[in-house]
Parts: sequence; C-alpha cells; structure tokens
Amino acid sequence: MEVKISTRRTDLTPRLEDYTTEKIGRLDRFVQGLDHAKVHLSEESNPRISEPFQCEVTIEGHGHHVRASHSGPDGFAAVDGATEKLERQLRKLKTRLIRRWQASGDDTILAAAGVETAEAEAEEPPAPRIVKSKKFHIASMTADEAVLELELVNHGFYFFHNSETERAAIVYRREDGDFGLIDEAG
Repeated sequence: MEVKISTRRTDLTPRLEDYTTEKIGRLDRFVQGLDHAKVHLSEESNPRISEPFQCEVTIEGHGHHVRASHSGPDGFAAVDGATEKLERQLRKLKTRLIRRWQASGDDTILAAAGVETAEAEAEEPPAPRIVKSKKFHIASMTADEAVLELELVNHGFYFFHNSETERAAIVYRREDGDFGLIDEAG
C-alpha cells in the first residue's frame, strides 16, 4: 500500500516518517487491495491542549474508504491510536464482506477483498441466538412509578405501559445517575 504523509505546524522527522509508513502500511493485511493511504499529521500550538498531536488517516481501495483520527501527546502516540481505530474498522469491513459473500455465494466479493474462501469459512462467527426467554405482565403506570420499580428490581431498564401516553415505554438508568425514558411513537 502506498502511504503519503503530509504535515501542518509540525516537523516530520525521518524516524516518525518511517514509523508511520510501517504502521499504516501493515494495515493492508486485514483487507487486501487497499491501494493507498493518506496520513495527515498536525500539531496544535496551544499549550493548554494536553494531546496536541493529531493524526488523520484515510485509506482507499476497491471502492472502500476507511478513515480515522486520533490525538496524542506526541506524533507516535497519535499514529498508534489512529492505527488501532483503523484496525477495528478494517476487521468490521472484512466481516461485512464475508457475510455478504455467505449470503450471496458470489466469490467475486471475496476476491475484491483479497480473502480466500477457506479463510472466510473459517472466520464465520456463530449466529446470535436467544438463550433466555421471559413472559410477564406489563403493568400500566406513570414514568415516575416505573423509575421506582426499576430501583426495586435493580436492573438497567424497566419495560412498562405508560398510562399517560397509553403506549409501551422503557425507563433506563443513565451513567450519570439520572434516568431516561423511551416512549413508543404514536
């Protein structure tokens, strides 16, 4: 894969250039046929910013565009963070291509991604399945009463019939300690 590096408000040392080219260049192992990557490194001059180095990467090939950016305390950390994000995205892309192939049986989909048929069959993830089922009476109550019930059962959410809207609804505990309400649209 061809890697082009550009900079703004920062010096590109030979060591950082080699490191970036090597890290980004290895990403084509996830999905073959990625033609080129554009890497843009920049540095903010504001001393209050704890992670002033920014790395933005765009990878293209076979009609796919994958993009990630990451900030870090230095150029190497920014490149590492962007590379980790790109690896996750490229794994998802490869999985998506394999699933598309499995649904259609068209080997040209795999060939476009540079994936061997045996590799695709070996990576087939197990299909999600329902492992537990419950039936219960849905009580009619207000959202405030549902919050009280949620606290009593000590779950992350509570499903109920909202007596104010006459529709199905869910109250859930938010990370900030407050509660949220999802109400069925009418």
